[in-house]
Amino acid sequence: MEALLQVKNLKQYFPVESGFFSKKNSYVQAVDDVSFDIYKGETLGLVGESGCGKSTTGKMLVNLLKPTSGEVIFEGQDISNLKGSKRRSLCKKIQIIFQDPYASLNPRMTIGDIIAEPIKVNNIYPKEEIEKNVLRLLNCVGLASYHRNRFSHEFSGGQRQRVGIARALAVNPKLIICDEPVSALDVSIQAQVLNLLKDLQKEFDLTYLFIAHGLNVVKHISNRVGVMYLGKLLELADGKNLYSDPKHPYTQALLSAIPVPDPKRKKNRIILNGDVPSPINPPKGCRFHTRCFKCMDICKEKEPLLKNLDNGHQVACHLY
Repeated sequence: MEALLQVKNLKQYFPVESGFFSKKNSYVQAVDDVSFDIYKGETLGLVGESGCGKSTTGKMLVNLLKPTSGEVIFEGQDISNLKGSKRRSLCKKIQIIFQDPYASLNPRMTIGDIIAEPIKVNNIYPKEEIEKNVLRLLNCVGLASYHRNRFSHEFSGGQRQRVGIARALAVNPKLIICDEPVSALDVSIQAQVLNLLKDLQKEFDLTYLFIAHGLNVVKHISNRVGVMYLGKLLELADGKNLYSDPKHPYTQALLSAIPVPDPKRKKNRIILNGDVPSPINPPKGCRFHTRCFKCMDICKEKEPLLKNLDNGHQVACHLY
């Protein structure tokens, strides 16, 4: 199967300035040598703790951040450093849904104008058809036609996120980066938004990169799941294989933290010691070795590479 988007050795280092003359003495290694493919029509889940680099990766894919090095290839074209009209044309194909549905909506614009704006800027439909398509998009995300004249502060968090989804759909994209789209919502609303995204994927033939904190959120929406830690991709596998047979100790720890809805059932929880190291000065060797319960001597010296196991299961661990 041919990949819709390919990420090759992607890096994002943010300079840390200090002193009177703002000297760049060090760098935050937010994303460090990450590679993966996203295939047409699938949902790739990307999970990890806060600060692991997953949202930074998503922003580089949609060209909101320029990578320090590496390639982002979409439909055979390197899009990592596009400018001007080429960058604007990319916006029609790749869209993003942000984590905070309130901060990402202009409070001075009505919902109808927010959805209509990308249609007008990109000349998606003739002027006389814009209103009809705004109403169609509102209906697609479960909102009524009379909502178009309201402002974002008049909506709940779940409704605002539906507006954000409608705005992303307005330009008929092929790929949508979902940057933790349900983490700011109540649990009951999370399920509604996840089901909406799955329905829209079938209706509009969409491809998703779904970024989330926990494996429990991406379980029901992702075809494949990647696990990041401190800027590195540690494991990537088919969703069923990852949940039934996790290879990396970090993935095993994340899965053990998922609550079980049965008070009588006991679960063997893996407790990780210590905190996540600083991305300014990451540990030598495997970046997870300072907290790993299966750490070996080689883990402290040599960095493991992402290796292919059975059925496309990839893992970066010296145990394999």
